[in-house]
Amino acid sequence: MTLTVPEKPTFKVNNVAKNGLSNHLSGSNAAAKAWIAMRESGGSYSARNGACYGKYQISIGLFGGNYSPKHQEVVANHYVASRYGSWVNAKQFWLTHHWY
Repeated sequence: MTLTVPEKPTFKVNNVAKNGLSNHLSGSNAAAKAWIAMRESGGSYSARNGACYGKYQISIGLFGGNYSPKHQEVVANHYVASRYGSWVNAKQFWLTHHWY
């Protein structure tokens, strides 16, 4: 009998399928995500700092014109998954560099 390992879950950002973190995070990843949001924007979906926008202070160009809270969550999860692999890893990077 052969077991098949499923691929990582995917979601679409600007109509392109991407591998990323699911919306159901572990306790440690959820805590790291909330920690980053508080450091980056005080938890505000409308915060702006130069070319960065939203709760997670993501580059405006990554939103494709959709700044809704739901889309910010999707884009932030994709950004963190592709760059760091997890919110815990992103927090560790932030602690060292004061940005992520």
